[in-house]
Amino acid sequence: MVTGDFSLTAAAIARQVGIFTAEHVDKATDLVVVKREMSLVVDDGENSARRALLLSGTDLPDLTDPQWEMVTNYDEIVFARTTPEQKLRIVQEFQKRGNIVGVTGDGVNDAPALKAANIGIAMGGGSEVAMEAAHMVLLDNNFSSIIVAIENGRLVYDNLKKVILYLLPAGSWSELIPILVNVLLGVPLPLSAFLMIYICVLTDMLPSIAIMFETPESDLLKRPPRRPNQDRLVNLGLLRHAYLFTGLMETLFSHCMFFYYIQSTAHISASEILLTFDKWTAGYKGMTQEQLDDLQFTGQSVTFVSLVVLQAFGNLLATRTRRLSIFQHPPWALPSRNLWLLGAQFGSIVLALIAVYLPAFHNIFNTRPVPVKFWFIPLGGAMIILGADEIRKYFVRKYPQGTLAKLSW
Repeated sequence: MVTGDFSLTAAAIARQVGIFTAEHVDKATDLVVVKREMSLVVDDGENSARRALLLSGTDLPDLTDPQWEMVTNYDEIVFARTTPEQKLRIVQEFQKRGNIVGVTGDGVNDAPALKAANIGIAMGGGSEVAMEAAHMVLLDNNFSSIIVAIENGRLVYDNLKKVILYLLPAGSWSELIPILVNVLLGVPLPLSAFLMIYICVLTDMLPSIAIMFETPESDLLKRPPRRPNQDRLVNLGLLRHAYLFTGLMETLFSHCMFFYYIQSTAHISASEILLTFDKWTAGYKGMTQEQLDDLQFTGQSVTFVSLVVLQAFGNLLATRTRRLSIFQHPPWALPSRNLWLLGAQFGSIVLALIAVYLPAFHNIFNTRPVPVKFWFIPLGGAMIILGADEIRKYFVRKYPQGTLAKLSW
């Protein structure tokens, strides 16, 4: 607490509202102790020793950097009889040591600190200067609104990361690999350019919107604040998860479906398809060009359907939570219910049906009807993706400080 009141008044108020809970409150004279004594305060969960400090504005100019280091390590601090300049310095000293600082205030004197804080919060009935300097204004003058605002801000950020994590595996990785396989290994293109665009623009659009309606996970407010200079919306952990975990499974499964369809239909094995390059023409395996084209176009549609099913029933259900199991945060039950997901899954399948069964698409974009069994086989792959992510989440929850947790997004 930072206030302009006298020290005794500030300490009494702090005790009443629960800012001071420690039995003993240190004063400025206690800061002359050797700095290493701070390390003797051991965090032992709920029974950890609480250290409280009361400083007056007249004490602040004489504090050295080592003493400020000690001040910022206290659990409970009250600054009394402070000037606007001293309020600003308090904010800056905490920020200098890597803290995320939020400041509430309503007066003109609070404006410099409100402006300098990571989040300045002004009261709705306060001065115009304070409201202009702040980043957020509490129109209802209710401090509990701050918690709601923080939760909503974290939720939007979290859901944006989930949307990116959902879109990357099929929207980039599983569409890049077919091109590389075609160019480098001479395999007939497993996924046409039209179907790549169709996935990005249509079938993946509805689920990505549905993810934005996800409710907050139970540990959302227990996480430490983001570090603005280090934490990014897209980081290495997210890219590893998207490309080397979910994306790798989706890519391998969808390509296997392409080879499996050709093998089961034309009895051409994967080894015979590799390195064909310009051999995939009339006469190859005794087939006409029309037959080869029809075989390839249907195989492309099978790859497309596989990716849609894997995304809608595997990736979507896996990425909607960061660490909680689908049974701890189910989309079908309150308070985590999200019926938009079910509508998005249905919409994605309908759009896929239109692409592969509508005759107009066959003539213009070379899509073909997909045999019924190739709609159901990818469901097994979707369950494998969901199950693999459930295992990952289990170990992250069990070992929150472990290597897997540090590598996760």
